[in-house]
Amino acid sequence: MSDHTWGVLSNQAITAAGVVYFLALLCALVEWSAWLSRAKAAAATKELVGAGAPAGEVVPADPAADVREYRAALFGRLSLMLTAIAVVCHLGALIARGMAADPNRVPWGNMYEFTISGSFVVTAAYVVLYRRLKLAWMAPWVLGFTVVVLMLAVVGLYEPVAPLTEALNSYWLVIHVIAAIIATGGFTLGGIASAAYLLKARFPDATLLARVPELEALDRVSYRIHAFAFPVWTFGVLISGPIWAHEAWGSYWNWDPKEVWAFITWVVYAGYLHARATAGWKGKKAAIVALIGLATLWFNFVGINYFSSTSQHSYAAPAAPAVVELTIPEGAPR
Repeated sequence: MSDHTWGVLSNQAITAAGVVYFLALLCALVEWSAWLSRAKAAAATKELVGAGAPAGEVVPADPAADVREYRAALFGRLSLMLTAIAVVCHLGALIARGMAADPNRVPWGNMYEFTISGSFVVTAAYVVLYRRLKLAWMAPWVLGFTVVVLMLAVVGLYEPVAPLTEALNSYWLVIHVIAAIIATGGFTLGGIASAAYLLKARFPDATLLARVPELEALDRVSYRIHAFAFPVWTFGVLISGPIWAHEAWGSYWNWDPKEVWAFITWVVYAGYLHARATAGWKGKKAAIVALIGLATLWFNFVGINYFSSTSQHSYAAPAAPAVVELTIPEGAPR
């Protein structure tokens, strides 16, 4: 296959992944709707019993309860299956993107490739941890996030395949970026759990949040994911990153905006884990700190590329549109 064919295949695969993710999102919303209907029916039955049904009288069973239960289970399985298919398409798009370059390379040469790689890790981690951490409730959140990110990547960040710049042409790219992307995916999943915690704590009786687990379970899931992602981020940002910087630029630390913000992110998440371990910070306080860390992470990932003109990581920013200068011959009408 030619490089052009690989490039076309990558674009088609990322489009297919986006479509299947969207279908999975629709199935997840149907499942969520079935859970809401079941929660409302259970609340109505509880009110009927509490309103003074005669002692010994059996409250009639809801004939639609079994239908709602079946529908929730069916669309939940369908959503997971479609998500897994989309993850495979997503992975195929990344592989084809790397094969489209000459010479072949890892698909992390610009913001478009970083973005589709990061969103892939989020969904892949969700599928892998689905049963272990009981993440079925997270489907609409993860899929909604992924669909939006892929849409923004394709519409606003897309760049044609090109060889790696000299600064990126190093085996440290694989080590550094893999660690950073895995940690970013973990922090994003943990942030989703933290956001759900704050919503559940603020609106404990909201029927819309009936599918979301109890606060203790959300807090535990968030902590476990963050505890995994933090050492990966530490290795990727504070160990492999400076080593690569010394190899590429002759200095371990250059006060580059991305380096500074990566360190700020590390400090916030270190504070999150330290506060939980020593001061007993759990629940709302921990969730707020986790979301602050997520905000610094994504600002570093995207925002620095738009607001900083001095970053040595400029190769990671979207390419600026070409400026064409027109020369008007002397004496020509203006």
